[in-house]
Amino acid sequence: MEPKQLKSIATREHRPNAGLRVAVESGGCHGYQYTMELASERHAEDYHFTHPAITPSNIYIDAVSLGLLNGSTIDFATELIGSSFRIAANPQAKGGCGCGISWEMKD
Repeated sequence: MEPKQLKSIATREHRPNAGLRVAVESGGCHGYQYTMELASERHAEDYHFTHPAITPSNIYIDAVSLGLLNGSTIDFATELIGSSFRIAANPQAKGGCGCGISWEMKD
């Protein structure tokens, strides 16, 4: 995970305690899709992850999504069309679409 990028975004948005909320929803062309958004607070059902040396570096994931993301890597990609957080590797996925958002669960 790129905690420095999250800190930079939180500072730019004037939200010093912001976090990245990551979730998995049903949908997309392969059955599941990732959603990510800048969150102002932790929900009661969220698991909370942080980087030990960078503040803020809050990552919030709900319990259901955590099971579908366990072992995944969150990366920050910069491309010509823009920059964004993305799931770079998910051991629960067997394939996905070119956009990197939609994926299929392993059998």
